[in-house]
Amino acid sequence: MKIDPATKITLTGDLGSGKSVTSALLCEKTGFKYLSTGQIQRQLAAEMGLDTLELNRRADADPSIDEKIDGVFISLAHDPAGYIIDSRMAWFFLPDSFKVYLQTPVEISAMRILQDPKRNSENYKDLDEAIEKIKARKQSENARFLLKYGANSTNLNNFDLVVDTSERPVEQVGDLILRALECRQTGVPFARYV
Repeated sequence: MKIDPATKITLTGDLGSGKSVTSALLCEKTGFKYLSTGQIQRQLAAEMGLDTLELNRRADADPSIDEKIDGVFISLAHDPAGYIIDSRMAWFFLPDSFKVYLQTPVEISAMRILQDPKRNSENYKDLDEAIEKIKARKQSENARFLLKYGANSTNLNNFDLVVDTSERPVEQVGDLILRALECRQTGVPFARYV
């Protein structure tokens, strides 16, 4: 598979849709660097002598914090390296990236999150509470992004590829993304919704 080595693949999508594991697989297959919003937040928090929770609290009142985080993504447009970027908004800040949305029904997302021992920041007492809180978080984030940036994350036409990860193993998701990217880079038509 021949992919431009300066490619930026931006991954966003539903909570529990497999963004992290798909990002790791894509990095392994492409050799590209990995970057996430969480990494940038942790680095900025460390530079400011804060933990990430306090950084998020301060960001509510200090727009310069979000501007610094957003600026990292914007600057990647001029970086000659290839990147896999796991971020809710990188697709917006890198319009020339290959923009991928991973989609999963909320019931499957909730089950995945409940069964993932690494997700210690998202504790729910049961499936119903998980579904309710996931829906609320998605609605809140989408409203904030629309208000703050004019970016409509719910409009799937903003993305080059939309992958339903419900019943697909991560290897298949990664292959679909790389094949679609190769098609785009060689001018071959591909299905946007898979």
